[in-house]
Amino acid sequence: MPASDLGTAELTLTGRITTASNATFLGSIGGAAVVYKPMAGEKPLWDFPDGFLAHREVAAYLVSETLGWNIVPRTFLRDGPLGEGMVQLWQHTDPEQTAVDLVAADDVPGTGWKEVLEGEDQNGRIVALIHEDTPALRRMAVFDVLVNNADRKGDHILAMGGGHRYGVDHGLTFHSDHKLRTVLWGWIGEELTAEEREGIDRVLEGLQGKLGSELAELLTAEEIASLAARCARLRSAGQFPAPSGGMPAVPWPLF
Repeated sequence: MPASDLGTAELTLTGRITTASNATFLGSIGGAAVVYKPMAGEKPLWDFPDGFLAHREVAAYLVSETLGWNIVPRTFLRDGPLGEGMVQLWQHTDPEQTAVDLVAADDVPGTGWKEVLEGEDQNGRIVALIHEDTPALRRMAVFDVLVNNADRKGDHILAMGGGHRYGVDHGLTFHSDHKLRTVLWGWIGEELTAEEREGIDRVLEGLQGKLGSELAELLTAEEIASLAARCARLRSAGQFPAPSGGMPAVPWPLF
């Protein structure tokens, strides 16, 4: 289906994702499978009391597009059976791949993976939270710092064929206060690559033009200014940050 028709053709509901905290439906637009999150089904949160989670999901897609890394599947606002909401193209993952895992602490692979933390499971076994060490996942970690992602769980990372990784569920982003909660802490202190620095530069430049104008329809001026400040701070530091502040550094549950 042409992209121009996705916003106007009939959106038909085909199911509901009952594990989601907000109303989330599967649907189709023509032959395209989609996820639909109506704004009427959003539950206010203590740190995001004003809602507009659908707006934040679309804003995350716009930043992803500006970075040029195809992290967020095509996402847009449109009307649907339950009113205006976020619509995102459904992605079919590779069941043989995983980007984040929990393993026994003595089974952490020697190469290709980064250990984030260790803990004790319900059986008293020491386990480690690990994620793969790949350029695709590094780029997602940079993206999460920029958008201030407060909820990067392991299940919010879709492992696709060919090594591509999509990130989804970006409703808890762009807060003006520091909210970064993520399972992707494996690169703390490592230098950003030239590609990663160039991506940040594209966002900074975009905020002065098209991206800034588009985000102004979705976020507050304070939130956009905070985004610019995070970009500038990460670009100046030139390396992956460590957790800071008094809030938890990882989301719960982890997946």
